[in-house]
Amino acid sequence: MQQTRNLMGMHITVEVRDGDEKQGCDRVFEYFQYIDETFSTYKPNSAISQINRGELAESQYPPDIKKIFMLAEETKKATRGYFNIWRPEGFWDPSGIVKGWAIWQASLLLERAGHKYFFIDAGGDIQGQVEDAGSQSWRVGIRNPFKHEEIVKVLSITSQGVATSGTAERGQHIYNPFKPGQQLLEIVSLTIIGPNIYEADRFATAAFAMGREGINFIESIEGLEGYMIDSQGIATKTSGFEQYVTN
Repeated sequence: MQQTRNLMGMHITVEVRDGDEKQGCDRVFEYFQYIDETFSTYKPNSAISQINRGELAESQYPPDIKKIFMLAEETKKATRGYFNIWRPEGFWDPSGIVKGWAIWQASLLLERAGHKYFFIDAGGDIQGQVEDAGSQSWRVGIRNPFKHEEIVKVLSITSQGVATSGTAERGQHIYNPFKPGQQLLEIVSLTIIGPNIYEADRFATAAFAMGREGINFIESIEGLEGYMIDSQGIATKTSGFEQYVTN
């Protein structure tokens, strides 16, 4: 069963191929509804909005807020400061880590419910799961950032995550924390394959902020592969990327 709903300001598609498929899909969408109500910077009653207005003391933060703040700090250190959820305008925006983490947590919910073959796509960030090495893999397309209807690469993944950072979907929404007033113009798309979507997503965001150096940063991290397209349309890939390409 495959279902698509609009939550968190994006299309979320869930496909479950075993067990109680409808219940599995419903469980994922209910979880994303909770994530939106907790972390949305656009909802005035969300916990993160209350924190940004100074209405909640740290001792009052919900457990998942504390978890995300801890993971964000870990990611900031792991990326030499290029990942930072504190915005120069003076507020917290954890969206760069929440989406990938939420997709991963949703996949763990399905696993705990006994599902072994499923796919979650939230705004182009993807977590796949297959029962075993002999199961049919999932196909994931990388869009041409200059021609949205064109697919430049098709990936074959099993139980892995794929995240893409770039300007094609949401415009210029990632910034270099060391140069907050400067637009990122060197690259337009960076796709990362990781052991899960949380790892792929958080490092995709940071690597994109690094500009051209980002692909080298991904190369240095065990378990990650990447495919970068620069503003001239030239692609650069990590050494192990081709193992996932089917076209």
